[in-house]
Amino acid sequence: MTSLDHVAVDYALGAGQTAGDYPTLEEKLERAADVTRTALEQYETPAVMWTGGKDSTLVLYVVREVCADMGVPVPPVVYIEHFEGLDDVRVFVDHWVDEWDLDLVVARNEDFFDHGWEFGDEVRVEDLNEQNRRELERIEHEGETMVVDPDTFEGNHLLKTVALNNAIVEYGFDGVFSGVRWDEQASRAEETFFSPRHDAEKYPPHDRVNPILQFTEADLWEAFWQFVVPDSVEGYPAGHVPQSRADLPEGVAIEDIPVPEKYFEGFRSLGTETGSEKSDDRPAWIQDLENTTERAGRAQDKENLMERLRDLGYM
Repeated sequence: MTSLDHVAVDYALGAGQTAGDYPTLEEKLERAADVTRTALEQYETPAVMWTGGKDSTLVLYVVREVCADMGVPVPPVVYIEHFEGLDDVRVFVDHWVDEWDLDLVVARNEDFFDHGWEFGDEVRVEDLNEQNRRELERIEHEGETMVVDPDTFEGNHLLKTVALNNAIVEYGFDGVFSGVRWDEQASRAEETFFSPRHDAEKYPPHDRVNPILQFTEADLWEAFWQFVVPDSVEGYPAGHVPQSRADLPEGVAIEDIPVPEKYFEGFRSLGTETGSEKSDDRPAWIQDLENTTERAGRAQDKENLMERLRDLGYM
């Protein structure tokens, strides 16, 4: 793993702040661009975590814009494959990888795939490789078996976090862009723009770069319709907010815009196939974003364990 001795960033940047400290969309985007520019200058081998969801897609948009301004290549994007990804979101990712000419790194825990296990399988701990057995011991897993399910504590750690950490080691990533936001989940409310992950006993030492902490869910969708979509789709009128699938500009189809169809269907937060539910029949951006919970449609067992998961290196 690359040493971080060469990195000089302000790890306290953003401490004690909230989205309210950035009252306008322009201020939020300016901070996102500044954080991104600093990261691209400081890290030797950066990468962008990209789930295909709205948050990481906004981060990717900002990174691409800043890279273009600086005249530097866009860092690799890391997609985690974990048995329960939403099929149409993976199709979305593959489409925009081609459209934007991205370098895609697929991170996955090869031990599970090599065995041919599938979602829901109960597997014996003794059949796992040494690394996975060691990780289960570290998180104090009890029992002789575990279930292949990324929405459980054990499954999330092995199928997502361990997969990401292995990719960080393999490619030597030293700064990893993430799409976490202060208002999204309680365990993320204290995050800073540059978040150190330096404890070698927990994860390969690296930094998380969080350029959109200051966005609320409503801010994020405003950025999509004002900038992300118009800048990605020729002729899309800036500021046009579709009220339904049928309300796109003439000649523009859902697959033409960098917004997964699940959001049009009423999903507000995209997780696993079995762990995600839509919140409403209306598109995500026209729901009651102020008075309802964004991640209510996500598997709540995992949501309740989020602080422990993040301490292990989860997003």
